[in-house]
Amino acid sequence: MPEGDDKYWYNLTTKEVEYGMISASYDRVGPFDTAAEAARAPEVMVERSNKWAEEEAAENGWD
Repeated sequence: MPEGDDKYWYNLTTKEVEYGMISASYDRVGPFDTAAEAARAPEVMVERSNKWAEEEAAENGWD
């Protein structure tokens, strides 16, 4: 079994959770250990993006 086939993924196109690497790599986000974690992928992506933007702003004095 390829690594990641026993994990959950979030499909950005269908907006559905998938078990295993079913979709093409450019359509999926993950891996996640549980379906619940994968379902939160869009929220997690926004949270991480905001955190990175804040860190970059602080590092560059953009605040």
